[in-house]
Amino acid sequence: MRLLHTMIRVGDLQRSIDFYTQVLGMRLLRKSDYPSGRFTNAFVGYDDESRAAVLELTHNWDTASYDMGTGFGHVAVEVEDACKACDEVKKRGGKVTREPGPMKHGTTVIAFVEDPDGYKIEFVQRKSAN
Repeated sequence: MRLLHTMIRVGDLQRSIDFYTQVLGMRLLRKSDYPSGRFTNAFVGYDDESRAAVLELTHNWDTASYDMGTGFGHVAVEVEDACKACDEVKKRGGKVTREPGPMKHGTTVIAFVEDPDGYKIEFVQRKSAN
């Protein structure tokens, strides 16, 4: 078994595709319209679906936005350098909601950014191999 994807519902599909591809550097892997169901799925990721887990962005055509709820936490992305990654997000018009620094009660360097629908993306800085 392996993890395939995580699905999140988005209000504006193109805005979300632009964020994940242009701000976070993922690739649009595939996109499919389902007219009878009135929704579109787009899959984005850093690698091919056959090798890595990806995000499924689902846009229901008749829904402009969603309530976040309290159950969803965040999507985590490993980065080489959290400061540089946050600087790039800011340069590309993205929103950093927690600047890089050690996590509470630990030493791992993390940061948080937010996508256009308010989903949190955690940057986890890769630990150096000593």
